[in-house]
Amino acid sequence: MLVYGIWMDANFTVKYTDIDYQVFTDAARYVFDGYTPYLRATYRYTPLLAWLLTPNIWFFNSFGKVMFIVFDCIVGYLLYEILVMRGLSSKRATMYSALWLLNPQVANISTRGSAESMIGAATLGCFYMLMQKQLDASAVLFGLAVHLKIYPIVYALPILLCLESRVFEGRPPTLESQQEEGNQRTGVATRFLKNWVNRYRVRFGVISALTFLLLNLVMYFIYGDQFIEETYLYHVTRKDHRHNFSIWFLPIYLDFKSASSGFISLASFVPQLLVVAVLGLKFGKDLPFAALVQTFAFVAYNKVCTAQALYLREAYAFEFLGQNKFVELWLCGVIMFICNNGILVSLLKNQKFVPLFNDKDGNLTKIDPDKHEKTA
Repeated sequence: MLVYGIWMDANFTVKYTDIDYQVFTDAARYVFDGYTPYLRATYRYTPLLAWLLTPNIWFFNSFGKVMFIVFDCIVGYLLYEILVMRGLSSKRATMYSALWLLNPQVANISTRGSAESMIGAATLGCFYMLMQKQLDASAVLFGLAVHLKIYPIVYALPILLCLESRVFEGRPPTLESQQEEGNQRTGVATRFLKNWVNRYRVRFGVISALTFLLLNLVMYFIYGDQFIEETYLYHVTRKDHRHNFSIWFLPIYLDFKSASSGFISLASFVPQLLVVAVLGLKFGKDLPFAALVQTFAFVAYNKVCTAQALYLREAYAFEFLGQNKFVELWLCGVIMFICNNGILVSLLKNQKFVPLFNDKDGNLTKIDPDKHEKTA
C-alpha cells in the first residue's frame, strides 16, 4: 500500500497521502533549517514528531510513512506477546494479532502518513510492561504516550485501578481487610487513603508525570509559549466548524461567530469525559477491555470525528459540487453516533468481566477463549 500510494500521488488528482503528512513534512523542514515547526500553519503536534521526521527532508520523503509502518508492526508484536502471556496458544495469538497486522484500514492509516501508530505502540507498550509488573518502564511509556498526544491520559484511571498492593506483592485479600473496606463507620477519607493510595500508584504517577513534564520542559525551553498553545491548549479551545462526523459540528458552525460558540465547543467535552471516566471506573481492573470501550466512546463523543462511509457521498457533493449539504452531513453524523452507541452497549452487555490480575496470587488472569466465545 505504501508503494501504491506513491504511484497514486504521482498519477491521480485525488492524492493517496493524507494532508497531515505534508504538514508533518513541512514542519520537519523548518526544524531541519533551525526554525520552529509552528511556522507551518495547522501544525498542532509536539516538536518531537517533526524532529523524528527530518529524514523526510535529507533522506527520502516517505521515511515517516515507513517509520509509522514499523510502529504498526510493533503493535502487532505486542498484541501477540500479550495474548500469549494471557494464556492463548501461539497459533491462536498469531490469528488475533493478524487482525491488526493484516487489517487494510490499519495499513491505510499508516501508509497515508498518520502518526497514530506511534501513540498506539507507546500505549500498548505501557500495558505490556504493566502486565510484566515492570512499573517504571510502564510509567515512562505512559508519559511518552501522553506527550505525543494528550488523549491517552484517559487510560490513567484503569491503569491506577490495576495497581493494587496485594497484586504486586502477591498476597490475597484478608478477611480483616475486606471487613474494613465494607465498614461504613470508617471515614471516607481514611478508607480512600488506605484502599487507593499505595506506593505503586504513587510511583507510577510520579514517574509518568516526570516523564511528561521533562519532555514538555525541553520543548518549552526551545519553543516557548507557542509549544503549549499549539500542542495542548489549541485542542481544548478549538472551534472546529468544518464538516465532520461529529454531532457537534453543525451547532458550532451555526453559532461560530457568536460569543456562545466557545461555550458549545467546551461543553462538548462534558459528556465525552463523563462517559469515558465512568467506563474507566466500572471496568478499570479489566484493563484491555476498559481501554477498548474508553477509546470507542472517546471517538464516538468527540467534537471532531472523521471517517469514510455514507458521509462521503454528501461531503463530495458539498466540497466538489458546491451543494448545500450541511443538514445531510449532520444527519450522517447523528446516524453514526447512534450506531456507535449501539455497538458500545452491545460490547458492554456481552463482555465477561475478567480482572487483569487475580486476587489470589497477583498473577495475570489467564483467558479461556473457547469459554468466552460460548458465553458471548
